[in-house]
Amino acid sequence: MTANININPPLRGPTGQRGMHPMRRISLAAGILYVLTFVSIPTLALYKGVKDDAGAFVLGAGSTAAVQWGALSEVIVGLAGIGTAVVLYPVAKRVSQTAALGFVAARLVETCLIFVSVVSLLSITTLRNDVAGTAGTDSASLVTMSHGLVATYNWTFLLSQSLMPVACDLLLGYVLFRSALVPRILPMVAFVGAPLLLASDIAVFFGAYPQVSPIAVLAALPVAVFELSLGVWLITKGFKPTALTAGHP
Repeated sequence: MTANININPPLRGPTGQRGMHPMRRISLAAGILYVLTFVSIPTLALYKGVKDDAGAFVLGAGSTAAVQWGALSEVIVGLAGIGTAVVLYPVAKRVSQTAALGFVAARLVETCLIFVSVVSLLSITTLRNDVAGTAGTDSASLVTMSHGLVATYNWTFLLSQSLMPVACDLLLGYVLFRSALVPRILPMVAFVGAPLLLASDIAVFFGAYPQVSPIAVLAALPVAVFELSLGVWLITKGFKPTALTAGHP
């Protein structure tokens, strides 16, 4: 039987002071971290110069500051992603230890790959600032290396910020669906979006269409809607009252 206990508003502590319920702190922190995972959206514009023509960029065209800001935003995304799994772990493990551990592991893999992709682009800025223009430098070799580093970024992006959310959202969606901590429509969106994104990733992997094509963007949209909606819900509403939340210290 579901316990009808409101765990979201502040509760009075033993000393009479008002304080936030531990479950509300978890939901608020997880919501904020989920919203933070969207701060890298501007990289589509920030990376445009280096991704469109890495050769021209490494030889002096475009802004290195734009690439650096984009790289910083992706580092924030990676750390925030790990944070979502760590913060939700105490709740998720009460539903499924396997799903909770899988969610943490998937986030760790995703972040490691994000960092690899960031290092790839930052390496191009180093080649531009410290190598290009120096005596004896072979410009053609620099251009070739830069294109290779951009290719590394593109492939690691596919495996990290496109493929790994499939696993993350399926695992978390399972936990949220079973626990009823949020409206059931949210995990249902994850269950629809994750397979759709997986199919798109496979198509991109085999060269059916580019990563930034309209089809790829549309395929990623349900997953993005799920994660952003979940973040906003957890910030504004928190977890729904259930026997699970009532039993949490």
